[in-house]
Amino acid sequence: MNAAFVRYLGLRTMRAALTVWAVISLVFLMIHLVPGDPVDVILGDQASPEDRADLRRTLRLDQPLLSQYGHFLSDVADGSLGNSFRQRQASVASLLREAMPHTAWLALSSLAFALALAIPLGAVAALKRGRLGDRVATTAAMLGIAIPNIWLGPLLVLGFGVQLQLLPMPGSDSTTGAALILPTITVGTALMAILARQTRGALIEVLSEPYIQAARARGLSPATVLFRHALRNALMPVITVAAAQLGALLSGAVITEKIFERPGLGTLFLEAFFDRDIPVVQGCVLVIALIYVTVNLLVDLFYVWIDPRVRLA
Repeated sequence: MNAAFVRYLGLRTMRAALTVWAVISLVFLMIHLVPGDPVDVILGDQASPEDRADLRRTLRLDQPLLSQYGHFLSDVADGSLGNSFRQRQASVASLLREAMPHTAWLALSSLAFALALAIPLGAVAALKRGRLGDRVATTAAMLGIAIPNIWLGPLLVLGFGVQLQLLPMPGSDSTTGAALILPTITVGTALMAILARQTRGALIEVLSEPYIQAARARGLSPATVLFRHALRNALMPVITVAAAQLGALLSGAVITEKIFERPGLGTLFLEAFFDRDIPVVQGCVLVIALIYVTVNLLVDLFYVWIDPRVRLA
């Protein structure tokens, strides 16, 4: 079994590495096909042809696309990820190190918010299947999926920031815990809805298993049956879905950080994209792809470790 697990780990790691390479290569190609010249963005329309040629040579944009791709892979290999077009003295890696803690806090708080609401909602919907509690929980989940971040964020600002003045407005000190509440709700609401529906479906399936019926026949209390037997097994697919939704969580953070004027990976990515700062855009996509693939790999390994059926297979 150990040899089989090592082979499985090697294959999954190789597949993850190939996936990241394919994603960043596709982004490299697409960003060079997008209309717009970084030299025009940096120097403006009034720059002389000599200055434009010098900057193009400095940024290595005068080289063939294949040579630029080789330089990009070299920058990835040495860990610097190249230098920003706008901040020539700053490496992309250093800019990402400054931005990532803010996005990490937002992502983790959003995931915690989503799980804290999704599991009780899903459990109530499963236990009250077909009744009022199920309809209320299902409606709440549908609303969470239907409301986009770009609309929910400003709505929360208007309600809790402008009208009630209970929470900080966008652009306020982003280091306080209060400033994290509205962005967390904005990012976590859609994920909460998805996980609530997943919890309901998984729990309904588990509650119909023979071992649950046996536990009830032994006289165990409903709470013991739910928390000790049913919910623990039902949460395995929920955890898998939560990890699979990490990419959506990060993409939601990109928009939300801009709405709430928070520093982070999303703000860095959008500013770099509109400034045509190609190395920074590539670095942001690389980090998102690495996080997404790594988390999914860890969840796969966790699944193998915790579920004997998968381990034996």
